[in-house]
Amino acid sequence: MWFKACIFDLDGVIVDTAKYHFLAWKRLADQLGINFTLDDNERLKGVSRMATLDIILEIGGKNFPDPEREKLANQKNSWYVEYISRMTPEEILPGALEFVTDLKSEKFKVALGSASKNTPMILSRVGMTDLFDAVADGNSVHKAKPDPEVFLTAASLLGVEPERCIVFEDASAGVEAALNAGMICVGIGDKKILGEAHHVDGLKDMNLYVINSIEKRFGHE
Repeated sequence: MWFKACIFDLDGVIVDTAKYHFLAWKRLADQLGINFTLDDNERLKGVSRMATLDIILEIGGKNFPDPEREKLANQKNSWYVEYISRMTPEEILPGALEFVTDLKSEKFKVALGSASKNTPMILSRVGMTDLFDAVADGNSVHKAKPDPEVFLTAASLLGVEPERCIVFEDASAGVEAALNAGMICVGIGDKKILGEAHHVDGLKDMNLYVINSIEKRFGHE
């Protein structure tokens, strides 16, 4: 098979931590007197922590020097960690565990490519640490999506050429990052948002037959 590896975003693909991010950012916004809504939260998908803070400050028309911004971001993260420290395997999204397990059984290499610095804790809490051959996250990469760094790092850790990787993403910035990396991208979610992806589906509907069809459409001999 041409494709040798699958790289997964974490939030919104493997687990749903978006609700915890929202609760923590909302708590911070309330503290700052900023009206932060669920609609605003849609702008934050796939965006790094500091870039997210900048968006929220922009919404509130506020500006802070870098040391204060760093303090605010750390406060949000402490609340977020408080929430995710109580996660359980029941919070793995439908189809994710089964699909990753099937890929491993067919000798695909699998990796995570996430902006989250809390990736190791989340994987530990849901019992998936040992399933991934490599993890590229906010602890090892520094450029936010749509920069391709996180996915290129994951491919490098796997020892697989970028063009032989398939990325699974739920955010438009992540789809753009995958395309910028020269990878095939499967959007997990709404076609209206993820229309730039090569294929859009739900992870619960993904299987090796779908991978084979993607291979026929986009693979190379």
